[in-house]
Amino acid sequence: MTRKPRTRLAHLGRNPARDQGLVNTPVGRASTVVFPTLAELRAATARPQEGVFYGRFGTHNRHDLEAAVADLDGADGAVAVPSGLAACVLAILSQVRNGDDVLVSDNVYWPTRKSCDDLLQRLGVTVRYFDPAIGGDIAQLIQANTRLIYLESPGSVTFEVSDVPAICRAAQAAGCVTALDNTWATSLGFDAIGHGVDLVVHAATKYLVGHSDAMLGVVSGSGAALQRVRDGSMQLGHSVSPDDCALALRGLRTLAVRLDQHTRSALRVCEWLSEQPEVQDILFPPWPADAGHALWSRDFAGGCGLMAIRLTALDEQQLAAFVDGFELFALGYSWGGYESLILPTDPRPLRSASPWTQPGQLIRLHIGLEAVEDLLEDLAAGFQRLRLVL
Repeated sequence: MTRKPRTRLAHLGRNPARDQGLVNTPVGRASTVVFPTLAELRAATARPQEGVFYGRFGTHNRHDLEAAVADLDGADGAVAVPSGLAACVLAILSQVRNGDDVLVSDNVYWPTRKSCDDLLQRLGVTVRYFDPAIGGDIAQLIQANTRLIYLESPGSVTFEVSDVPAICRAAQAAGCVTALDNTWATSLGFDAIGHGVDLVVHAATKYLVGHSDAMLGVVSGSGAALQRVRDGSMQLGHSVSPDDCALALRGLRTLAVRLDQHTRSALRVCEWLSEQPEVQDILFPPWPADAGHALWSRDFAGGCGLMAIRLTALDEQQLAAFVDGFELFALGYSWGGYESLILPTDPRPLRSASPWTQPGQLIRLHIGLEAVEDLLEDLAAGFQRLRLVL
């Protein structure tokens, strides 16, 4: 019997029968692992990615987390790595070699883009960017040496929703691997593999951990693409802390209820923001007025708390007046924790295939788990500060 995702979140990645009745997997820290016989050492050495072999390959905490994420994604397996960026880079680097070509969506996480521009090109891999709205027309960009198409939908700064199924169909027809950064929606909000994606990337630092206290990434997939990810992680020397894996497993237990609350509050905030004259646009796919709402409604099952607003143009003094005085919205990078965050952004230097030409100041908001009435009061005070200097 296949249980609902919310039920699976409560039970995946733990084994009380194995762990002397303990409800949660106890933290197992290790470097050296010893074996009682030569035969058992030889057997473990032949299968280093199975079982507990050496600390760098993980103990039960890592293995339980990988199994849980793979199950939620509908994948054969998963590989945990030390950060979200490590997961993004591993998903790409493991699939390509010198002379290959990679197509990357123009709205990807900027550190991923920098790794593509610097690391991949230094290794002799060609990187080309495409408009995230390209859909099935991506077939026209695929060359004989195109090995990978890398997507992020929605983008975590400008929030475009791509037609992932159409892009995956074109990739499959050409024999290309597809990878998708699914951090915004998680597997609860978007069934990446069910929509044709080969490799699913999670910056687990964000919603999977959910408490802003651990750095972690996960790549899930199946078949030869997954084996290349496993081999690549081993060759790059990746190792993840069992403590951080335990924190991620803890976060999974409440993922569904947190995402529900984030989304509900974000939609309430959108309603309020839509009435403010300084707000030119709201970038949040679950919001009905968002340009990507139709695709989001077709393909997604849920949202989260990450969004952006486009304000009228602001100088530095006006921007500081707006963002410096918040009591609940803290200035900071990252997102996906319980707290609300605010961050001025400028996507113009980060685009090439689809230049960002929208006027005004872009502000990214993460709507946390605070009472939405308090968040609206904090935002109202910010807009009042802004009006005093406009």
